[in-house]
Amino acid sequence: MIRTILAVIVGLLAAMATMHLFEFGSARLYPFAPGTDPRDPVALAAHVAAAPLSAMALVVAGWVVGAFDGGLVAALIARRHRRGAALTVGALIVASVIAVSMMFAHPLWMTVAGLLLPLPASWLGAFLIARPERATA
Repeated sequence: MIRTILAVIVGLLAAMATMHLFEFGSARLYPFAPGTDPRDPVALAAHVAAAPLSAMALVVAGWVVGAFDGGLVAALIARRHRRGAALTVGALIVASVIAVSMMFAHPLWMTVAGLLLPLPASWLGAFLIARPERATA
């Protein structure tokens, strides 16, 4: 049980690192206007509303790739509950998408993608880890 909890924590850290890398790439594509405080929710909402499709797609890709690699890492570490650990990472990412969407408006397609794609991505990460076990059993 402790190993599974550790797997979820490490998987979530891996997912967060990946999501931050993608968000950094998005910020490089579409930087904040000079003098804008990115900690101000109003300024952040205005920035997201004006962002080009490529910048927003990169953020969504970060959510999906983060769920995949977080799920993969969690499945690698967990022994007994590989799929459960991976899906927990995906569910936590979905919860974070909900929280961020409640803080400031995103385009509808971003929110829908953020709700639908992380769980299958984290499941795929666990599936890829579980495959060798079936082959050797």
